[in-house]
Amino acid sequence: MSQKSLAEISAPVRHFAIQLSATRRGARLARLLAERQLDEWGEAYDAAAQVVAELASNAVLHGRVPGRDFRLALRLHADRTLRIEVTDARGDRVPRLPEPVADDAETGRGLRIVSAYAHRWGVVAAPAHAKTVWAELALGTVGLPDPGRS
Repeated sequence: MSQKSLAEISAPVRHFAIQLSATRRGARLARLLAERQLDEWGEAYDAAAQVVAELASNAVLHGRVPGRDFRLALRLHADRTLRIEVTDARGDRVPRLPEPVADDAETGRGLRIVSAYAHRWGVVAAPAHAKTVWAELALGTVGLPDPGRS
């Protein structure tokens, strides 16, 4: 297989990106825009909306730098793998799965939710001391998270 055909296979079929204010309103808008875009592409969006909500919320709560926005990108590939990317301004604050939290805790579950819905996720450095947190979902097989998976 040639390099060109490999690039064509991995290139996204559909792409959406937007820059949003690093505020609660921006995080809510990220989820709504992701839902609308996936619906427009004819894809189910429930699982993806949960992942976008968690990553955008984390970008606002933990990745915010005054005066800097965050970026949401959706890339849908031919095999129906959706890659969600949220880039924020705090490259020095790399997310990690927290230890299990108490049942009555109000925070600490976001990345566990992402991990439950996504087939894989990770973090990469981005320009200007930023970071991109990404998650990939196979839209053809995504359902509710398995309660036994942590």
